Amino acid sequence: MRVDQERCQGHNRCFALAPNLFDVDDYGVAHELNGGVVPPDEEHQARVAAANCPEFAILVDEEG
Repeated sequence: MRVDQERCQGHNRCFALAPNLFDVDDYGVAHELNGGVVPPDEEHQARVAAANCPEFAILVDEEG
């Protein structure tokens, strides 16, 4: 999972929905925690955060 820093506008919905997966800088721009690795028990939260991003700035990798 990663946050596209160019798209993020600082709405912080991802942080509100999944604070274990995201943090925000002093300007409100989000970034992924843990190197973008999503623990299996938090995959649902990652998908919810991505679905709620108004700028579609969160990319959740699908492993095949």
